[in-house]
Amino acid sequence: MGKGDPNKPRGKMSSYAFFVQTCREEHKKKHPDSSVGFAEFSKKCSERWKTMSAKEKSKFEGMAKSGKVRYDREMKNYVPPKGDKKGKEKDPNAPKRPPSAFFLFCSEHRPKIKSEMWSQQSAKDKQPYEQKAAKLKEKYEKDIAAYRAKGKSEAGKKGPGRPTGSKKKNEPKDEEEEEEEEEEDEDEEEEDEDEE
Repeated sequence: MGKGDPNKPRGKMSSYAFFVQTCREEHKKKHPDSSVGFAEFSKKCSERWKTMSAKEKSKFEGMAKSGKVRYDREMKNYVPPKGDKKGKEKDPNAPKRPPSAFFLFCSEHRPKIKSEMWSQQSAKDKQPYEQKAAKLKEKYEKDIAAYRAKGKSEAGKKGPGRPTGSKKKNEPKDEEEEEEEEEEDEDEEEEDEDEE
C-alpha cells in the first residue's frame, strides 16, 4: 500500500472483520505451512459467523467499538497533508472525448433502445455510426494534440471551474453541438426519472 499518507490513522474495522482476522490467525497457528484460498476461507468464516450466538459475537463487537473509539480519537488529531486531493482535477479547457459509435446509435434510438439492439445490427447498419464516430475521434485527436502542444499552463490561465459561455448567444450552433445538448438534457431527464 504505497499510496496515501502513512501518518493517517488506520481505519476502523467491523466486528465481522475482527472475527475474520482472528480466524486467519488461528488458521496460521494450526497450519503454518499451508495456504488456503481466499474464497474458500471467506465462505467458511461466513458460515461460522452465521451460526455464532450473540454472546460469542459480543467479543468481536466490543473489539469493533474500541477500534472505532481509537479511530475517532486519532482522526481528531490528524491533519491531512496539503494538496491531498482524491483523483486528478480535470482541466475544463481540455477537449471533450468523442462519443463512440454505440453511443451515437443509442442517442438516435433512445426511446426504443434495448441492450441487445446494437449487437443485433448488421455491419452495414453499424457502418454510418462507426464512420461518424471515426470522424469525431479524428477531430478529438487533432484537438487533444493542439491542446497538449499549447501547454496546460497557457490553457489553464482562465482559472479553475467550468468555462463560462464564451460563445455569443446570437451565434448559430452547429448540428453536433445541438445534438450533444439534447443528449445531455435527455440524460438528465432519465436520471430524474430514475431517482423517483
